[in-house]
Amino acid sequence: MINRELINPQSIVIVGGSNNVQKPGGRLVRNLLDGKYKGDLYVVNAKETEVQGVKSYANVAEIPDTELAIISIPGKACPEVVEVLAKQKNVRAFIIISAGFGEETVEGGIIENQLLDIINEAGASFIGPNCIGVMNTNYHGVFTQPVPEFHHDGVDFISSSGGTALFILESALTKGLRFSSVWSVGNSKQNGVEDVLEYMDRNFNPVTDSKIKMLYIESIKQPDKLLYHASSLIKKGCRIAAIKAGSTDSGKRAASSHTGAIASSDSAVEALFRKAGIVRCFSREELTTVASIFTLNEVRGKNCAIITHAGGPAVMLADALSKGHLNVPNLEGPIANELKSKLYPGAAVGNPIDIIGTGTPEHLATVIDYCENKFDEVDLMMVIFGSPGVVNDYDAYEVLHKKMGQCKKPIFPILPSIVTAGPEVRSFIKKGHVNFSDEVTLGTALSRVLNTPTPASTDIQLYGVDVPEVRRIIDQLPADGYLNPSQVRRLLGAANIPMVAEFTSDDKDEIIEFARKVKYPVVAKVVGPVHKSDIGGVALNIKYEEHLLFEFERMMRLPEVTSIMVQPMLKGTELFLGAKYEEKFWHVVLCGLGGIFVEVLKDVSYGLSPLSYDEAYSMIRSLRGYPIIKGTRGQKGIDEQQYADIIVRLSTLLRFATEIKEIDINPLLATDRGLFAVDARIRIEKK
Repeated sequence: MINRELINPQSIVIVGGSNNVQKPGGRLVRNLLDGKYKGDLYVVNAKETEVQGVKSYANVAEIPDTELAIISIPGKACPEVVEVLAKQKNVRAFIIISAGFGEETVEGGIIENQLLDIINEAGASFIGPNCIGVMNTNYHGVFTQPVPEFHHDGVDFISSSGGTALFILESALTKGLRFSSVWSVGNSKQNGVEDVLEYMDRNFNPVTDSKIKMLYIESIKQPDKLLYHASSLIKKGCRIAAIKAGSTDSGKRAASSHTGAIASSDSAVEALFRKAGIVRCFSREELTTVASIFTLNEVRGKNCAIITHAGGPAVMLADALSKGHLNVPNLEGPIANELKSKLYPGAAVGNPIDIIGTGTPEHLATVIDYCENKFDEVDLMMVIFGSPGVVNDYDAYEVLHKKMGQCKKPIFPILPSIVTAGPEVRSFIKKGHVNFSDEVTLGTALSRVLNTPTPASTDIQLYGVDVPEVRRIIDQLPADGYLNPSQVRRLLGAANIPMVAEFTSDDKDEIIEFARKVKYPVVAKVVGPVHKSDIGGVALNIKYEEHLLFEFERMMRLPEVTSIMVQPMLKGTELFLGAKYEEKFWHVVLCGLGGIFVEVLKDVSYGLSPLSYDEAYSMIRSLRGYPIIKGTRGQKGIDEQQYADIIVRLSTLLRFATEIKEIDINPLLATDRGLFAVDARIRIEKK
């Protein structure tokens, strides 16, 4: 729980405060004093009578009643101190920066649990242990540097790691980001990232609260809570960027399907972030760049004008934008010619708009005005202006300052000369602006922002799925493992997922009769082995009875084969659809093109069950191979609506059948007659 005493304490005690600012307790006191904390401040240090001008008490039993305790003493001594503070001094908020608890030893974990029990019994709030503390507009309760400037409209930053938080702060401050609060949750014994976010959501004031959140997460312990409150905040007008560290695969089975080979715990994170509308980042620079983008006017299109006086950075920026599916439209015609006439000879206006190294601040202003008022195809401007040594950077940056206040279209300042024009850049930042010193990082970050979907609906789409039948099928299954073809067909049929006609038997005459009925060519597959193709258990394009008979007899001799399945040989575009159950996250659904695209290129997108139609379409359209789905170079596209229907129905099926741990539909064949599941594997665990 997060309470008022933690957010805005009227009194604070530093247990372990010191005159030595090189020690955590000393730096805690120093930061509180430098931050001009307005409440009552107490210090406990048995060896001192005064600490940095503040009266020091010999032990916690001597202090007056206090609202917040920040504790910096050895871990073993913490339970006794916390018990006195909670039961005798009415402390209702604790920040324990001390380390040496569950993160190190079993004994430390026992002590950590003792602390939690005492604090919970008192109905108090607890941050830590093993953290750097909390700081906001009310107090600076940390033992580290830097301490940024705090403003109510700054960024709320929540971090699992104290050390990483400091490095992220360093990155943010160089860009001009301001902060509203910084939370280091450490071991998160009572309150983790999700809990702080919950507090911000439940107590959100759209007038006074920050609308930008940065998260650094090492472990998602409560995915549902994170999803709910992140999406809730975003729907209220907030924007959230996050890093989830530790993206390596965990608990992966031997790959019995494409889904099993591709999906991982990180896939679940990717799906969760997409569903919530969180912009996912993968580095400190990317995170702080995205947060800086959030401070500017909202971008309402993907057409970018690049304004520069140096060609190379503009080209690199254009490349980064293009890779992120943003546009740098060519500017031509009478208006472009008119603009060119107002610039120095040698300038180019095709986009990038290059005013050349001798271009003046007045030229910069003119170009910005044309992009704002005359080039309707431009949605945003990116201005690269370093120090060529022949113009006054102060004047150029003053133009930027004024135009950013006047223009409705967002302007992204890229001021790379942070050494040569350091004072000028710092002056620009002091006026309340951010600076993107690296154009490629900006281009990549902006792409992530614009390609992140809005929060998805949480409604379950039941149309077309026979939920009672799904449960009957699952409940009647006798054991764990892979379902046989008839069970697969029944289950997919209950979800209205069309399957190609098929027949399974160990009787060659029955197989021949079915092939005659559906007409040649046909496909033959073994039943029993999981990896059919690895043992020669698949025969394609069988055009004659003699060929089918030969393949039947050959396949029945293969190891572990119990029967043969025959299907008509259909032609079309191979698609892929699968899902994997991830503990706490539910099912991660994967979609993509089949064949080489999933086997080699792993061109898949992820979603978290249950999926809305908007999510399904977003997943499909985010694929690198989407032009094939849409139709390209005279090739007819597939039925995108039916593909989305099947994805949504599969996600609904999974929500009511959590026993399904892995499902692989490959290929899902798109033909002229529609989409059909040709092959499917389903593994269940009922315990």
